[in-house]
Amino acid sequence: MSTTTPTVVLVHGAFADAASWSGVIEELQRHDIPVIAPPNPLRGLASDAAYVASVAAQIDGPVVLVGHSYGGALITVAGTTENVVGLVYVAAYVLEEGESLGELQGRFALSPLVSNLKQWTYPVADGDPAVEVTIAADAFPSVFAADVPADVTKVLAVAQRPLAAAAFEETASAAAWKTKPSWALVAGADTAINPEVERFGAKRAGATVVEIEGASHAVAVSQPKQVAELIREAVRATS
Repeated sequence: MSTTTPTVVLVHGAFADAASWSGVIEELQRHDIPVIAPPNPLRGLASDAAYVASVAAQIDGPVVLVGHSYGGALITVAGTTENVVGLVYVAAYVLEEGESLGELQGRFALSPLVSNLKQWTYPVADGDPAVEVTIAADAFPSVFAADVPADVTKVLAVAQRPLAAAAFEETASAAAWKTKPSWALVAGADTAINPEVERFGAKRAGATVVEIEGASHAVAVSQPKQVAELIREAVRATS
């Protein structure tokens, strides 16, 4: 066990950015916990996980990785980095090695998110444009952030960061939860990821689970204190 307080690295998911952690960051800073919220490229599971791993590896001392949504898949792979001492999943996908987001999601009833995705394209260096997705702006409040004030969700809906569609098919090259302790927060009223998907992944990983009834997918925005409390629990357990 280390004597230093681990640095918390907050990894946002699709359709959001690092600002979605603002309330959680404030809470952690109030408790003098070192924290960083890097941008998630959202271009593909392997490359995004490699980026998160590189951020963690450059931090002096132990790291607790926290992943929201798609960020959960990334910390599952990036968590094998040597100085990572714990994983916290927030309304997230917890993949098994060799499993894709599409596969994990496909075992359960599809959430309303799936029918409300809007396709865009973006240029890639070699060949045809690639496909990326956002949530249709009019569906965004109900699908992503039902417990967040409407004036806030109207802003969030137009400031979304798109996810490369290919990310749904890529498989996880590792499952760090097999060797690192994990914690998971299940958002009980999530309509972006079926809460059953969150519960299943957390249970399979042997995570310490907290469930917040009535919480939307944007639980870090609507309930930052509870999210920060679970992260602090992980920090205490690993320092």
